[in-house]
Amino acid sequence: MPGSPRLAVSFLGILKYFVGNVSLMGKMNLLYVPLAAIIPLLTGGIWYSKPVFGRIWMRASGMSEENAHRKMLLVFGLTYLVSLFLAFGLLPVVIHQFGVFGVLANEPGINDPSSEMGRYLGDFMTKYGTNFRTFRHGAFHGSLTGLFIAMPVVATIALYEGKKFRYVAVHAGYWILTLALMGGVLCAFV
Repeated sequence: MPGSPRLAVSFLGILKYFVGNVSLMGKMNLLYVPLAAIIPLLTGGIWYSKPVFGRIWMRASGMSEENAHRKMLLVFGLTYLVSLFLAFGLLPVVIHQFGVFGVLANEPGINDPSSEMGRYLGDFMTKYGTNFRTFRHGAFHGSLTGLFIAMPVVATIALYEGKKFRYVAVHAGYWILTLALMGGVLCAFV
């Protein structure tokens, strides 16, 4: 893709801009990203437990009890790692202010708060920086992400693996709930 190194540099510049210009983002706090990455572990521990959907999941996936409990430390560690990627990926979905920076990423002066572009962004963020920054709004966009991205991915995998609807329902429900909670936390607290 032409210009992709510049795009990557621009994305890093945008993150640097957010972190370096806290006053422009108001309550931008990236410490909540690693905290939000814990949510898939917590919801998974409840969702896939025997009293909730654990028995249905094990039958639908063909998983035995002994296989379900193998190498759990590795599984939890890798789950947390990919959940960090997921949390960072959700930021521009649930925090609409990222869209402004995405559109203006290649504009001269975007990383300089004293430039014309920096002043424009400062004024914009002062006026609109807290719009739609609630748990409810983030949960809404997180659940839409679960419904329109995670569920089709899970369903496609299930089709190729010959799994039944129950398998899709258990996993899609988990992702819709998990992404709603992650989106809510990220939108309200980052």
